[in-house]
Amino acid sequence: MNLPQLHYSGGPEGSGFTSVTPGVGGELLREAEPLLRYEPPLRAPSAGFPEALSLSVLSDGSRLLSRAVHTGAGFDFDSGYGDGGSWSRAGDGFHAHAVHLPEPAGAGPARLLPVTAWGSAQWEERTPMGGPPPPLDRIPAPGRHDRAALAAFVAARGPWLAGFFADVRRAVEEPDAPRLLLVEEDSAAVARWVMLACGVLPHERGQWLTFTTYARRPLLAPQRLVGVQPGDEPAEPGPWRVYGASGAGAPGECGDLWARTASAVWLAARPELFAQVRQLPAEPYAAGPLASLALAAGIPLEPAARQAAAEWAGTTGPGPAAAATTGRPRAGAGTETGSTATAGPGSGDTRTGTGTGTETGTGGAGERVRVSVPEAGGGEPLPDVARRLAHALISDPDRAYGERERDSLAELPVLRALVLDRLDALAAGDPAAGARLFERTGLRLGAAEALPHLRMCARAAQAGPDTDADPVLLLEALLRESGVSLYAEPLVLRTGMRLVWPGRPPEAAEAGLVLATTGAAVHRDAGTWEPLARAAAVAPAGDGAAADLAAELLRHFGAELPDGQRPALLLWELVRDLRAGGPAGDGLRRALELGALSPEPGAREAAYAAVAGRLLAPDGPDEAGLRALAGSEHPELLAAYREAARSAPVAVGLRGDPGYLASCYAAWSAQPQAGPLWRETRTELLEGVLRPLVRELPAAHRAAAGRELARHDAHRAREFHAWRRPSAADRLRGALRGVIPRAGR
Repeated sequence: MNLPQLHYSGGPEGSGFTSVTPGVGGELLREAEPLLRYEPPLRAPSAGFPEALSLSVLSDGSRLLSRAVHTGAGFDFDSGYGDGGSWSRAGDGFHAHAVHLPEPAGAGPARLLPVTAWGSAQWEERTPMGGPPPPLDRIPAPGRHDRAALAAFVAARGPWLAGFFADVRRAVEEPDAPRLLLVEEDSAAVARWVMLACGVLPHERGQWLTFTTYARRPLLAPQRLVGVQPGDEPAEPGPWRVYGASGAGAPGECGDLWARTASAVWLAARPELFAQVRQLPAEPYAAGPLASLALAAGIPLEPAARQAAAEWAGTTGPGPAAAATTGRPRAGAGTETGSTATAGPGSGDTRTGTGTGTETGTGGAGERVRVSVPEAGGGEPLPDVARRLAHALISDPDRAYGERERDSLAELPVLRALVLDRLDALAAGDPAAGARLFERTGLRLGAAEALPHLRMCARAAQAGPDTDADPVLLLEALLRESGVSLYAEPLVLRTGMRLVWPGRPPEAAEAGLVLATTGAAVHRDAGTWEPLARAAAVAPAGDGAAADLAAELLRHFGAELPDGQRPALLLWELVRDLRAGGPAGDGLRRALELGALSPEPGAREAAYAAVAGRLLAPDGPDEAGLRALAGSEHPELLAAYREAARSAPVAVGLRGDPGYLASCYAAWSAQPQAGPLWRETRTELLEGVLRPLVRELPAAHRAAAGRELARHDAHRAREFHAWRRPSAADRLRGALRGVIPRAGR
């Protein structure tokens, strides 16, 4: 897609477009301008200024998705904020950020509903710098989905849901239907009303349903669903319906069976059934298909809904309703009579009636070659057959996906929907098995089948084991393929990471990039912070990204980290602090304490190297740290110090700075009474590193180092002068070098 962006700002002095994607015409701007203006509430809002997320249909059939927010206000403090003072218009300002959706609603493949852009981090609250904004390739990414808050919202407004869904249906199907005013103090609650509405509708109608989560003058708003602040709703009845915690009256009777069934599904917290029902062969708003899936999911329904499910199943072949209400088809003579059974949660083959003989329903022997898979289970209800077949397909796809199973899945849409729904759940638990299913069978998903985990597995199977692919880019591709926001369904992130990094953690740099681009909250919801933590914990000592990653993980997930993993991450955090100039003495103590607790060698080695590097830093040694180093007698730490002392940066400092030469001599000649490991270390550094280098230095450089030592310790300066004089052996070697000819002369 190519979606132009528009930025519009305003205040008391005037308003206008401040930045627009190149190519946007004047006609679009003129039509968009009144839709983007924001008028703040007259009174001080206790829940904060409302946010106006809006979807509007333009005259050419395209749509405008926008978000407008208040950006500044002057308040009349004489009235008192807490007492409901008034807002001074002189300080009011707002900014609107809009995205033009050129395709008419319903055109092209199924895409995210516009309302999912609520809370997106991509919305700007100021005109961005850097010139006109480029077009987007999709609507702003969905914001964080708070399942608990949505469940509480649905429960609190349960008695009004059926009537609301019936009115929503009228709003999208009848041009003269009353508009719906959603009276809520918090515009986030209005957004939830819109989410419920768009979720129950057929997908293309959900794309078309216009809304705004806030309007100061609701009767002038052109949208069908309008968010209203309490007190701004009209006092008199009119061509509108009022819903919301602050404005709805007592719930009335609802004569729409589809709306009542949709309400039951939402109250049971099974919104995924709305995506499944769109794949079934039925008219929009037919109660039977939705009731059939609801019964299969164990949702209690009223008798009329159960009857609708049974009637629909009778016209499409055996399905969930048939299993839940009339039992399995049976062969014999005579007829079966009686009433429909009550099917509650968990009901399976419950049925009533008398008589024996042929099954109720349509079709004869021919209708029965079509249901070979359902009958293979010896009388199992269809949901049980679907469950069994799904487990067989995921565990042994080569044997389970034969001609009979393929034909049954193609000819029985309810069976296919149930099997794929179960496979989607199984693939979430074992993504590798889900990918094998698509590698080894001809099973393929339709473009509109909303099965996020299966879609990711199919995409991973198609990609194959490409070792050259960028893992982070592959993860992004899988998440896009899922068709849902990882913030709305965090488990897709877990599935994607298991497909990209099967059985192993990502590299630290990869983990850091994933954490930075997705945010910490979704990893907590998905449980994917664990492989990120492993990535940092097991990183090798030379890893350049582990230290920053560990610090971020400790900041976000410190309470969740297991005791066995925490020391390694703390060591990496210590590495970052020491590299930034932290005190070496305290760092050495922490490194030894944590190193004794951590089983990860890479983190220990990195911490010891960072301590050594800090002790050898050009800004002068930490005397407390040097004493601790000399007294530690720790072989790994002293080995890291010797290695750092032989490094190129230290050699450059010794040759270029007499003061640094003096400080290294003072450090390496100190503590002669310490243990044997330190005495061995200081001797190696003085004789193996410092003496050969000093011998090559100009006399002026050596003299300057001696003067620097004398400024702090005259005795140490005399020792340095004596130490740098050639020994008898050196003098003998020099004399022999002059009289013995070199080989080859």
